[in-house]
Amino acid sequence: MNISEVVKKTGIKASTLRYYEEIGLIKSLGRRGLQRYFSADVMDQLALISLAKCADFSLQEISTMFAANQQHLVDRNKLLDKAAHIDETIQRLTIMSNCLKHAAVCQAPSHLECPSFRRLMKAAIKGKLTGSD
Repeated sequence: MNISEVVKKTGIKASTLRYYEEIGLIKSLGRRGLQRYFSADVMDQLALISLAKCADFSLQEISTMFAANQQHLVDRNKLLDKAAHIDETIQRLTIMSNCLKHAAVCQAPSHLECPSFRRLMKAAIKGKLTGSD
């Protein structure tokens, strides 16, 4: 299929597809005129790339998962590490959301007098809401 068909089926920009090819994440079959052509299995490759990006893997990390022969070498420990990171982010954001919701309806005269909002501020200053220490 040509690059236009891949764009239409995936919603991924042609410039992104060309970049992915340039850095070795996908491979075209070649060109006919100015158009790149891809095999049908590029759809699975792009789906895996998109899934990995959703899980916050960098393109560099994703490229290490793909061998030159296009087999997918998934480091299960990396997957577990990434899942743990996502779980921590969910927990942190849930705490933040709950505190903000409470502060929005809190009867305290100002947010600075709301104990929940103050705890949120204290956590933020200690870096506990950004994942940095």
